[in-house]
Amino acid sequence: MAWLIDTCLWIEVERGRVGPSDIARFTGSDDVFLSPVTISELQFGVEMATDEGIRQARQKSVDALKKKPLLIIDDGTGAIHGRMCASLRKAGKQSDYRIMDLWLAAQAIQHNLSLLTSNIRDFKDIPGLSLLEFQVPESMPSTSGTKAGTSS
Repeated sequence: MAWLIDTCLWIEVERGRVGPSDIARFTGSDDVFLSPVTISELQFGVEMATDEGIRQARQKSVDALKKKPLLIIDDGTGAIHGRMCASLRKAGKQSDYRIMDLWLAAQAIQHNLSLLTSNIRDFKDIPGLSLLEFQVPESMPSTSGTKAGTSS
């Protein structure tokens, strides 16, 4: 099994609420891939930071993640994404507000990856998606002192 991790969990790692070892409890020694969608969302948080220290900490986190193998968005991804969005709209389900999540889901489906997320509600209605929920503990204090500017 291989994994794609939702951006919201990488934000929690950057904030210090979740550690890499917490993610590894799910993924074990399996491959973990990175999406350009995740880079976009995290880079947005870097660029929106008004405090230079927070901006630098966020950039450091993004740079560290870039060491993971990167998936590409290609015509196959686009076709899966388009079908998924149309199917959701035809079923009367909203897709516009979660467009980035749907790109992640399309990549997970395309590459037969399991998607690990703490925002299960944004993915639970997507057929064919292997989905696992990570529950972020509410009481864990942030150790990094930084806050990301976006979530998935």
